[in-house]
Amino acid sequence: MTETTAAPSSAPGVPFDGPDALAAALRDTGYLPDEGLATAAYLALVMRRPLFLEGEAGVGKTALARALAEVTGRPIYRLQCYEGLEASQALYDWDFGRQLLHLRAAEAAHATGDTERLEASLYDRRFLLARPLLQALEDSPSVLLVDEVDRADDEFEAFLLEVLSDFTISIPELGTVHAEVPPLVVLTSNRTREVHDALKRRCLYHWLQHPDFDREVAILRTRLPEVTEQLAREVARAAAKLRTLDLLKPPGVAEAMDWATALHALGARDLDPDLAARTLGAVLKYREDTDRVHSLTRGALFGGG
Repeated sequence: MTETTAAPSSAPGVPFDGPDALAAALRDTGYLPDEGLATAAYLALVMRRPLFLEGEAGVGKTALARALAEVTGRPIYRLQCYEGLEASQALYDWDFGRQLLHLRAAEAAHATGDTERLEASLYDRRFLLARPLLQALEDSPSVLLVDEVDRADDEFEAFLLEVLSDFTISIPELGTVHAEVPPLVVLTSNRTREVHDALKRRCLYHWLQHPDFDREVAILRTRLPEVTEQLAREVARAAAKLRTLDLLKPPGVAEAMDWATALHALGARDLDPDLAARTLGAVLKYREDTDRVHSLTRGALFGGG
């Protein structure tokens, strides 16, 4: 006979019984995950593994990290990646201005006799400017959002992998900082380039796609309760149609929300084709995309149904 052991009600330090409980908590914040995403997020909490989210812009990757911080009661620290990002901009830097003022104050007080002691005082913790990676390790437990990691250089990606391996940062002048509880790390990528396998292997992976019609309507109604259900349904349907076109930047959920908000601000209760065409700037971000949509039949894109 095979003996089975019941799963614990929740993992130590994780205030949720399972993916369904986490999904319910996320919905209470206004974030509506599907089953796969809720499971991936729960496993990241339980296994203390980084969660790598990939997908087109506007599908809710960054918003998930913020929602996870809210439901877990953790502070969130965001590192926005870009080409040329250096380790010092992600880890820490010394406040040279304050160090200089401290040195001048010591000179004014004639306290510069003990040179070695004065030099040591210049590298006191109070002069250290903590950047997101260090902040997330010191303020434990926390949520660390590494946004658009695909925009960073290969060198920074390798450095990030090292930090995520043991959640330890060495500061030569002060010593080693180690997170008492590893932060919940969420890395996002819009797939502008392929992220190296070594970093992906360190993480749990989930691909976020645009929501189906019913879930997008539910998101719009949850986040924008002032918008009529008819308008939410027609905006979701039109956004889905726009995503089928060969656009430079298909609209994500964030753009659909902006569009519904803009239409509501103009008094719309449904998606009038002429008004929709005049507010395309809320949902499309490139002139070529706007021109392409304007060249199509408005009724085919924005008609009800």
